[in-house]
Amino acid sequence: MLVIPAIDMKDGQCVRLLQGRKDAVTAYSNDPAKTAKRWESYGAKLIHIVDLDGAFTGKQRNLDAIIKIRQSVKIPLQVGGGIRNIGNVMNLFSAGIDRIIIGTAAIEDPEFLTYACRNYPGKVLIGIDAKDGMVAIKGWEEVTSLSAKDLVRRLEIFGVSGIIYTDISRDGMLSGPNIEATRDIVEGVKIPVIASGGVSCIDDIKNLMKIQNLWGVITGKAIYSGAMDLKEAIQIAEG
Repeated sequence: MLVIPAIDMKDGQCVRLLQGRKDAVTAYSNDPAKTAKRWESYGAKLIHIVDLDGAFTGKQRNLDAIIKIRQSVKIPLQVGGGIRNIGNVMNLFSAGIDRIIIGTAAIEDPEFLTYACRNYPGKVLIGIDAKDGMVAIKGWEEVTSLSAKDLVRRLEIFGVSGIIYTDISRDGMLSGPNIEATRDIVEGVKIPVIASGGVSCIDDIKNLMKIQNLWGVITGKAIYSGAMDLKEAIQIAEG
């Protein structure tokens, strides 16, 4: 299982949101590229980047900062947030991004999702963000009537290369991941699943490792606040 550090960007800064609320922001660094190099030096094999401005507005606002990260590290990068048209997709892949994450558009524009999966096989992930089991979109501001489980089953047939499952109620809370909900998602699909939300300590990593076939876990606030040592988490998960 991979432990994947997250870099969430707002206004060019590295930040974390509490339960995805854009009014609950904690800024950690004004140099995301330097942060990425730090996580790479700790042994990270992949970095998860989210353009929060893009997620809220539907327009990518941090592309320059993302490009600087790409130029600063050698490990793969996956990027999400505001990717809702083929122009966004082409810009990111042209910048050297390895994988993209489609969220809102996966629900609202299946034609776009189909096009992206067909033209960039193995490089398109789907972000499924759930609140009380129901899918949330548009930067988590709108909760739909669609359950995460149902969406997972629908999206697998599009040819997506993986799923990032986030429990919004746990995100940024350091309250521990939703193990049962994550296990349900993993057991419901044949494609890789990455868990996100709530990781607070090494014990959470160990508990997630008990979920058979869980591909990876994203961690953010825990490593920024010092609650968890990324080096140790990576060593345990890969060992």
